[in-house]
This record gives sequence, C-alpha cells and structure tokens, in this order.
Amino acid sequence: MVNTVSNNQIKSKHRVSNHGEVFTHEREVNGMLDLVKNETERLDSRFLEPACGTGNFLVEVLNRKLLVLKQKYGKSQPEYEKYGVIVISSLYGIDLLEDNVEECRGRLLEIFEKEYRAIFKHDVNNKYVDVLKFILSKNIVCGDALTMKGNNGKPLILSEWSMPYN
Repeated sequence: MVNTVSNNQIKSKHRVSNHGEVFTHEREVNGMLDLVKNETERLDSRFLEPACGTGNFLVEVLNRKLLVLKQKYGKSQPEYEKYGVIVISSLYGIDLLEDNVEECRGRLLEIFEKEYRAIFKHDVNNKYVDVLKFILSKNIVCGDALTMKGNNGKPLILSEWSMPYN
C-alpha cells in the first residue's frame, strides 16, 4: 500500500492564523487509529473527521479498510465492488476550507481507484468509479462542524448510506 499521508503540517502561516489550520502528522494519525484498530478494519464502521483538512485520518482509515477488502473480496469483482461502496460510504469529513475538501475527496478517490485498478486491471468499471466519486461529494463537505452549517449558512446534511438486504 502506498503511503499517501501528507506529512506537511502547515500550508501557510496565514492559514494557521486565520483558520487554525495545522495538519496531523502521520505518526499521530497512526497512533490514534491504533487505539481503535478493530474499528479501522471493519468495512462498515463509520468515521467522521470534523476537521478533516486534506484527509490524513480518512486516508489512513481507507488504507486499513482496503487491506481487509482485498483480503476478503479481492477474487470477486462483484463482491469487491459491493463492499467497496460500503467502505467509501463509511468515510465522512467536514472542513472549513473548500480547497481542503476537494483535496481530501481527490486523495480518497485516487487511493481507492489505484487499488481497484491494480486488482481488476482489465475489467475496471468506470461507472462504478463515478458512483464512488458521487458518494465522496456528499460525504466530504465544506462547513463548520461546530455549528453544523455550511459556508453558505445552511445546515450541513450528511447522508447515511446502507446496502439493501434481501
């Protein structure tokens, strides 16, 4: 698995003073997630990062879940895709800054898509990737987690995704 956690802790002094933006270093991310290791390995356990920045916590949660997903369903594309939706739909993030939200979404999609393409080289379903992108557009949002309002002043709405059972 490629290390995709960003270790740059600040983008600029201006952003630190105006928004309190300081990113969590990889060692702290892993140390904290190790405290809830079992949850990071459950494909359906939900994670909300209320100040997600560019996604350092969510990226590591995704990496851990992708290992489990590959072990359990890497031989069956339909099962992998089904549980892959569950994995992506379990990740939620809120950030004040739109560029962070876009970068977080992009990082998560890139990591998932890279792994998906590596496993199912010639059978990649591009519509499936579009579904994942759509879910991330609803799950990683711009706003203030303290007030639960978007930058437009309207309440933040986070969708709860679940699989229909027969």
